[in-house]
Amino acid sequence: MDLLAVVGILLFAAGLIVSIALHEIGHLVPAKLFGVKVSQYMIGFGRTVWSRRRGETEYGVKAIPLGGFVRMIGMFPPEPGGDGSTLRQSSTGLFQTMARDARTASREEIGPGDEDRVFYRKAWWKKLIIMLGGPAMNIVLAIVLAGGVLMTFGNPDKPVFAPVVSVVNECVIPASENRTECTDTDPAAPAAAAGLLPGDRVLEIEGTTMTSWTQVSDAIQAAGPGPMPMVIERDGEPMNVTPVLRLAERPDPDGPEGATIETSFLGIAPTLDHFEQEDIGGTLAWTGGFISNTAEAMSRIPQRMVDVWDAAFGGAERNPETPVSIVGAGRIGGEIASADGLTTGQRVATFIMMLASFNMAIAIFNLVPLLPLDGGHAAGAIWEAIKRAFAKVFRRPEPQPVDVAKALPLAYGVAVVLIGMSALLIYADLVNPVRLLG
Repeated sequence: MDLLAVVGILLFAAGLIVSIALHEIGHLVPAKLFGVKVSQYMIGFGRTVWSRRRGETEYGVKAIPLGGFVRMIGMFPPEPGGDGSTLRQSSTGLFQTMARDARTASREEIGPGDEDRVFYRKAWWKKLIIMLGGPAMNIVLAIVLAGGVLMTFGNPDKPVFAPVVSVVNECVIPASENRTECTDTDPAAPAAAAGLLPGDRVLEIEGTTMTSWTQVSDAIQAAGPGPMPMVIERDGEPMNVTPVLRLAERPDPDGPEGATIETSFLGIAPTLDHFEQEDIGGTLAWTGGFISNTAEAMSRIPQRMVDVWDAAFGGAERNPETPVSIVGAGRIGGEIASADGLTTGQRVATFIMMLASFNMAIAIFNLVPLLPLDGGHAAGAIWEAIKRAFAKVFRRPEPQPVDVAKALPLAYGVAVVLIGMSALLIYADLVNPVRLLG
């Protein structure tokens, strides 16, 4: 592994850790603003490797950098029927015991004078802001990172090509045959037969000056089969060439996937010149699709995990669209940093866009309304708002805070699934990693 790959891995891992740290700050800041006592702010899990106490909060880093947490006192209210200082021992059932133990642990964190600083006593909208603060921070970070690329480097979805040849096809292959290797029966491509070479700049076609690849493409389509006089520039000198275009089966850019059309064919590919830059309006418009595409990709995770299993244990080829762990993400960062054929600007832009994508994925994943994810607590706050509104309309007594502790058995199950998924992804990223650049 070369030095650039190592640097890329370390930089991307650092970017992810910073993203996790900012996610937790998104919880920490509103919690403190609303008067909730925060006892710990930690990056990572497992054994604490470094920590410092500032005021009432311990800030630290743990050994396993796979997440983070903010510990707020009083996450769970007393058991219904209790007075807030004692807990009613009502059942010895497994699920009830889980909830009771969680309430007991939550109660033990509350010291003298902290009774009004517990999370569960706060208004539902304050709880909602606190729990959505983390995902919101990741969304803002994703938009800032992606927007920076779009408005400086340009939009990767809007390439602008120069009228300079980058590839010359050796032969004519029908698009429907879905192959890249030439056979003895394939006719030579007109560009190759006329002697065109990579690096040639197209100056004129049939007497018309060419300044963009769009003009070149339109001129080829308009010329039809037969001789097409061209003027090219090679090594600073103009040259006249006359390739003989022929009809070929090519993909239909305006048709459905897999559709083809018969069109005149030269057999050259353009050179990427730059990407079109976006203004603020274009960036905001792009963001909508960014969020939608990320959400759609996240919805396919269960199906993709089957593909990951097959790649890890069945020897199947790893689909680039499958999710990756922090190990796989770091390896991709190293692959981008050391890739041949990419300029420094392209490496930096790709690196930042991928980090933006991971932040958006973190945000959307945490919005799933299941404990222990942020969305689970947010759903509890919303349900509390609905209950209070219902009680107000029908003039009933104000309901107690929603007891999310009742959902802990489900939360433990979700946690087990998440741990299993993480272990599978890490293993797959070690034995059969995603390779974006071949």
